[in-house]
Amino acid sequence: MHFTQSIVGLVSLLISQSVAAPSDLRSRDLTSFIAAERAIALQGALDNIGPNGSAVPGAGAGFVVASPSKVNPDYFYTWSRDSALTLKMLIDEFIFGNTALLPYIWDYVHAQAKLQTVSNPSGTFLPQGLGLGEPKFQVDGTRFNGAWGRPQRDGPALRAIALMSFSNWLINNDQKSTAKTIIWPIIANDLSYVGQYWNQTGFDLWEETLGSSFFTIQNQHRSLVEGAQLADALGVTCTGCDQAPEVLCFLQSFWNGEFIVSNINVNNGRTGLDGNSILGSIAIFDINAYCDSPTIQPCNSKALANFKVLIDTFRTTYSINSGIPEGQGVAVGRYAEDTYQGGNPWYLITTAAAEFLYDAVAQWKARHNLIVDETSLAFFKDLYPAVTVRQYNSGNANSPFAQIMNAVTAYADSFAALAEKYIPADGHLAEQFNRDTGVPLSANDLTWSYAAFVTMSQRRAGQYPASWGSRDAAAPPGTCAGTSTQGVYAPATAAGAPNVTATCQIEVVFNVNATTYYGENIYVIGNTDDLGAWNIDNSLPLGAGGYTAERPLWSATAYLNAGESVNYVYVRQENCNQPYIYETVNRTLTVPACGSAGITTNDAWTGPLGTSGNC
Repeated sequence: MHFTQSIVGLVSLLISQSVAAPSDLRSRDLTSFIAAERAIALQGALDNIGPNGSAVPGAGAGFVVASPSKVNPDYFYTWSRDSALTLKMLIDEFIFGNTALLPYIWDYVHAQAKLQTVSNPSGTFLPQGLGLGEPKFQVDGTRFNGAWGRPQRDGPALRAIALMSFSNWLINNDQKSTAKTIIWPIIANDLSYVGQYWNQTGFDLWEETLGSSFFTIQNQHRSLVEGAQLADALGVTCTGCDQAPEVLCFLQSFWNGEFIVSNINVNNGRTGLDGNSILGSIAIFDINAYCDSPTIQPCNSKALANFKVLIDTFRTTYSINSGIPEGQGVAVGRYAEDTYQGGNPWYLITTAAAEFLYDAVAQWKARHNLIVDETSLAFFKDLYPAVTVRQYNSGNANSPFAQIMNAVTAYADSFAALAEKYIPADGHLAEQFNRDTGVPLSANDLTWSYAAFVTMSQRRAGQYPASWGSRDAAAPPGTCAGTSTQGVYAPATAAGAPNVTATCQIEVVFNVNATTYYGENIYVIGNTDDLGAWNIDNSLPLGAGGYTAERPLWSATAYLNAGESVNYVYVRQENCNQPYIYETVNRTLTVPACGSAGITTNDAWTGPLGTSGNC
């Protein structure tokens, strides 16, 4: 483990005692500030976890609530992605010495085992694992049935990564049988999903873009590599892990020669520069990785070149960054074209920029050398003007290598210091801060903001998770292939999942042409349980990912029982709390017999149209 006992003791002391008084935060140097804010951030995350989180009454045990905010925006849900990233932070904190966090980890284990089996608008758990791609649920673990960007394919990979970290700790502490019988079945379901669906599009981590996401692909690759190693240690089979080389091959597609295009296979009118690319690299950070690894680690030349282009974009995006020169940290947001909540910097991405740089320095120091090439040269020029294209080897405190390490570390500190500038005196972290004034806004007490601050603090303190085996990852093939492996899914009953079963089901794609206004949604409802049994609250929302002016397509995929007769209609959900509008025609279909191919409807809306309420 790469940390000092003194730092662990300091953090434990800060957590066990009351956190610093708000008036104290701004009067400290950066190191003291980060230590105090780390304790506040850790507690802030714990306050958002059921069943005892003080900020989220009603949340079930082990469910991580995104934010206590219930209006503008309503984040009072549990997201698979945010939850997994938060638990990965907590598991690392536990491994670093905070043993009081163990009950939170076990609550999460049991909660996720159950959650895997919950039928939802993305599909059912059995027979094809489709429900694992659902992005969010109610805070008690029941389905969220509203219209949303689904599926999102990063959640299963991230959950597997978090639970594999815990499993490795169990193995190292003579609890291999616990890891094998309780934890592995949950992981196996998630890795099956990754291996089966990695090559299909989904919504990105910002839940806006349907395509292929750099962040998602990076984490999917890590999960499969780590999964194969854990399966070997446990003496079990990892279904889907054979896809790792193909996933890594596809990952190379995001580099355009100048920067990382964070979302591809999509035309959304953006440059592709996105904080997604920083978050991806820090999520798959491996202290033992080679810097030329195709996993695109923080110390990778492509990652560094991308970092410069992305950060320089934000220098001119927000007025609070005005006058800050190159080589100094700035406030960082999602992407320059962002308009959500006004399009502002995010705390979690600003601290992620610092974490990215701390990671890179740690990797260079671990390798005892740094190779500057033409791709990364511009990044280093901002920080160490005398830099040239060559290899720098570690030396004494005055060596060029040491000077570059100091310069990059100072650059990282400048991002942390800028975050400090805009963190309120009480240390509470919202989602965003205003691009003109720096005032916190959007969702208050965002769990992901807290988790991101803690992970940044860990890296600055020299605390690094164990290697996930990036050095042992199989090289990508010379030619990429969009292959997949059929998943194997079974409820993790030993961890508390209900013993659900599945009848023979057939894939049915509901397609309907329905011209809608912005803010209007389309659902399908029918007489079967999978279509809500005529209860609008359980109907199936359709997605508009294929909607164009030429074809206003809304679509949803369901698995229905083979041979059953289905009655259904489409329903318009209006904005401004206007009543639903139902079609004026009753539709029927007969699901094919077991073993048959799936079917697709080709419907057109029949009935009155909706009108915006202009609220």
